[in-house]
Amino acid sequence: MHLKNIVILVFAAFFFSCENNMNDEEIAIDPDNLLIGNWVEPFYENETTTFKRSSILPDEGYGIAFKKTGDFIERTSGWCGTPPLTYFNVDGTFTIANDLISISTASYPSFFGWKIIEITETNLVVKRELTEQEIEHRTLMDLFNEISNIAYGETCSNSNNWAFTAFGSKACGGPQGYLPYSKNIDVASFLQKVETYTEAEKAFNIKWGIVSDCSIISPPKQVECRNGYPILIY
Repeated sequence: MHLKNIVILVFAAFFFSCENNMNDEEIAIDPDNLLIGNWVEPFYENETTTFKRSSILPDEGYGIAFKKTGDFIERTSGWCGTPPLTYFNVDGTFTIANDLISISTASYPSFFGWKIIEITETNLVVKRELTEQEIEHRTLMDLFNEISNIAYGETCSNSNNWAFTAFGSKACGGPQGYLPYSKNIDVASFLQKVETYTEAEKAFNIKWGIVSDCSIISPPKQVECRNGYPILIY
């Protein structure tokens, strides 16, 4: 092998080694702020999660890192739990006050909090705290469940007695979808609840900077009754 090629290979190995070290920086224990560092191997028990301190984040495993700069890193495989798992970093920032860690990331939930139950040089025990965004989102889901239960609460035996309406508000504009409803219910009350939900979701999207795709959902053509259940036909 030519000397030039050997030099190139050595340089490449050094470069990628440096790149990995930048992503998995070893963080020394700070006695004045024990939170700073890498935490791995989460153990979930009831409402608490226990992490172990690590010199680096694992390549193939869940872990979190708190840095002196206020940066936060979550190494995760996302919501999908089906092997083979691919791990990646989610970057964010954090602040801490009164043992409450407030975290902000680019993924949902974009704001969340952990209450520190115990912290030592080797272990971190936290309890998930609902943020204002998550509390408002839960209220939004309660509203949706209410209109959904009304929409599908009637037995469908004659499609002529059914209609449909748009519901929700995409962050990019337009409805989230459509719901069938029986004309035998209190239609005015139901449509008012749907409007309340739609306006609430629109306000939630604006307040929290929610993003969505901009695809336009076409309205269904009709409602059909199948085994007593209303089906939207597109």
